[in-house]
Amino acid sequence: MSSTRSHLYGLTAEFDSAEQLLHAARTVFDKGFRRIDAFTPYPIEELPEIIGHKHSPAPLIMLIGGIVGAVTAYGMEWYAMGYYYPLDVGGRPLNSWPLYIPITFELTVLFSALSGLAGFLILCRLPRLHHPLFSVPGFEGVSTDKFVLWIEAVDPCFDEPNVRRLFVELQAKAVTEVHGK
Repeated sequence: MSSTRSHLYGLTAEFDSAEQLLHAARTVFDKGFRRIDAFTPYPIEELPEIIGHKHSPAPLIMLIGGIVGAVTAYGMEWYAMGYYYPLDVGGRPLNSWPLYIPITFELTVLFSALSGLAGFLILCRLPRLHHPLFSVPGFEGVSTDKFVLWIEAVDPCFDEPNVRRLFVELQAKAVTEVHGK
């Protein structure tokens, strides 16, 4: 490794078809690798389950944001209309909840959307302007016709010669080193 190159970030293997990629992903996962990812030109339904991806926490983040928004709106209105500046108009109670529904709904949606945006950015580790995979020659072909399996070097089972040998046994068309900072 030359002085201009940085440390090994992982290895990628390119396959000719989705079936080969699915077989390779299943094999790699069965061998104990957990820091793996796959890149395909179109969604493959069973692939996330094969490589061990869990469900996203984004819906829970948005639910919590919505609940916080509803509590904030209702509390703000109750404080303003029932405690700080009470008006008894027509004998209605100071805590007249039907009046609070529109604002409570609006702040629920607003807080949910903003927490969803923040959660998305955090979960995707954005803003990240460059990922080491983008430097792999020909990686842009993943969006049209390539099927790529990637194993990160931080995986506890990662050993470069063994992973390279495994990819060759799985009939990868090309095995490429990914170097990162």
